[in-house]
Amino acid sequence: MSIIEERRTEIRAQEIIYQIAVATRTDEDRAEPNTRVMITLEAGGPGGEAVAEGSLDLDVAVAATVADLVADGLLSTTGAGRSPRRRSAARPAQQGRPWNEEMDAELESRWVAGESVAEIAAYFERTAGGIRARLPRVGCDPEHPGCYLPVPPSRRVDLDGGEPD
Repeated sequence: MSIIEERRTEIRAQEIIYQIAVATRTDEDRAEPNTRVMITLEAGGPGGEAVAEGSLDLDVAVAATVADLVADGLLSTTGAGRSPRRRSAARPAQQGRPWNEEMDAELESRWVAGESVAEIAAYFERTAGGIRARLPRVGCDPEHPGCYLPVPPSRRVDLDGGEPD
């Protein structure tokens, strides 16, 4: 077994401290190695008494499904009254992917030309929020369609082309 990645988190909710460890590993000693996810949970009450402990060992291909099933099951048995979170099947294809210089230039060009956030989001296959977040990085003002952000006083030059005093 070799660990590829491991993350540990400690969370305090009310008076209980939860410690969660998620490790991704491969079983190299098998004839057909596969990637596994090991989730370990421990929780202690205010007096240090154990209120939860356990672990799951999952094939990586089913980890997301099992996470949803566990969340749904816990929410329904605790009467939390919240509907479970579901990932939208209609999320944009490029959501979360990195931007490059050409895309930034196209974003700036479209914004200055007067296209709406919705039109630009559709063109780049991203969310409207992702477009609004990217606009300031290319110097555009997301609050004023078609406009650039103002140059801050510390970066302005005087009329003679020199630096400010």
